[in-house]
Amino acid sequence: MMTHWTESLIPFQRGRTAIVTGTGGLGYRTAQALAASGARVIIAGRNADKGAAAVQRIRSEAPQSLVDFALLDLASLSSISQFCRRLQDTHGCVDLLINNAAVMAPPQRCSTEDGFELQFGTNYLGHFALTAQLLPLLRAAPQPRVVTVSSVAARSGKISFEDLQSEHAYRPMSAYAQSKLACLLFSIELQRRSQAMGWNIRSIGAHPGVSRTDLIANGAGAQSAAGLLRRYFWFLFQPVEQGALPILYAATAEEAEAGAYYGPDKLGETRGFPAPARVPRQALDRGVAERLWQVSEQLAGVRFT
Repeated sequence: MMTHWTESLIPFQRGRTAIVTGTGGLGYRTAQALAASGARVIIAGRNADKGAAAVQRIRSEAPQSLVDFALLDLASLSSISQFCRRLQDTHGCVDLLINNAAVMAPPQRCSTEDGFELQFGTNYLGHFALTAQLLPLLRAAPQPRVVTVSSVAARSGKISFEDLQSEHAYRPMSAYAQSKLACLLFSIELQRRSQAMGWNIRSIGAHPGVSRTDLIANGAGAQSAAGLLRRYFWFLFQPVEQGALPILYAATAEEAEAGAYYGPDKLGETRGFPAPARVPRQALDRGVAERLWQVSEQLAGVRFT
């Protein structure tokens, strides 16, 4: 891998269709870079106004960009199904899916439309259901990839099968860490199943280190301890352009390995350039990964077939 891999090294993406979940922060930057590289990009999010603004901004900077917005609420299984049905009607294949959108540490327990704890339901289960229903379109692409975004918080995560939805005890950061560990377990297990079933999908995990996005303000709140840290110690957070690099590397670099995990290379993976990231021990537990997959199929009502 290049010592200092940057956006300038992204291979030409003309002819590839990419879906990026999330309209701001890392999602926006990832979509912008992919569009600038020639990909046809669909920015998928739940806020139509923010989505339209993101598309307009990208087009204003690069008028030739092939970028559109599509409505997708990852906290709603019906919205996910509707999004996938619309896509199947209009697209023959999907080359790249980037499971990025997230909610972080709301102070009070919130639920999705279907009754799941908001972080587990949005960050993980929504993307699980999305990937399952896009599987036919992904398999129709010549070299499909699925990039699932985790977090350094996954290191402290634990899959609590006895209380997956944090109904008995809700701790904001513990629930967030569980959701991001679930994302990494899913990324690794998806690659195992792709290889075993001949799906030809390259599944790769990535994390952005500690980056300056609106995730904390939108979740924990601007006046929370994390929000105040973000505001007054902004210099500890790397720019979003830097944080997006591991995601873009996983999405486009020829040398990015199937089943691998990438993040920044400096200061405990909090900042820097893309490099192989340390996979937490609990993310390597195949028994947990298989059980989580089975439970997730039941909860989301989907099958990877």
